[in-house]
Amino acid sequence: MRGTILTLGGGGFSMSDDGTSALDDFLLELTGKDRPRICFVPTASGDADGYSQNFESSFAGRAETSVLSLFCHEPWGYTDPGMLLEQDVIYVGGGSTANLLAVWRLHGLPDLLTEAAAQGVILAGISAGMNCWFEGSSTDSFGPLAPLADGLGFIKASACPHYLGEPGRREKYLGWVADGSLGDGYAVDEYTALLFRDGELVEALTERDDRPAFRVERDGHGGAVETQIPVRTVT
Repeated sequence: MRGTILTLGGGGFSMSDDGTSALDDFLLELTGKDRPRICFVPTASGDADGYSQNFESSFAGRAETSVLSLFCHEPWGYTDPGMLLEQDVIYVGGGSTANLLAVWRLHGLPDLLTEAAAQGVILAGISAGMNCWFEGSSTDSFGPLAPLADGLGFIKASACPHYLGEPGRREKYLGWVADGSLGDGYAVDEYTALLFRDGELVEALTERDDRPAFRVERDGHGGAVETQIPVRTVT
């Protein structure tokens, strides 16, 4: 897979009281443009209207915003997903990873996103919008936390967002990597992100100093081991 992906374990505009986020600022700076075109894809939340409105207000004045509503919500309505090829950034919101993947496949988004990334469009997302780019992930799409080995596979690894911020995330993810339910992968706390280029990790970033990121791998003895990734603070 060719292209740039920024995966947020939590944080961004959707977890900010005033809509500001140093990680979101970093995402816009990656484009190298003064007023980049950024499209929000809220499929995982069922296109929750408030979520999309929050996005538009958070990025107003510094980007040309649009929303891809596959549920045909007004005022956005249904737009040909081909519009994703015209963006500088595609930002995927949180919610249900499983539902997101099912709806996207029906609308042909995996191929469009592959093409967009190869053309230089930056892919990004938070929570479910992080999970979707990986081969597998930790998800609460089915109620209780469960492993989902059905991601897009743009990044050849598994993922766990909200690693320390939600009860059970860490213990269950370690167990799933240990028993092979999920492959080796990356665990990211809230307010922290991983930057990938062409499927390879470039660096980890955070907007709060105490929020870590980890590489998690099977240890060969029936368990899993965490290796902390150096994290750079962005302001």
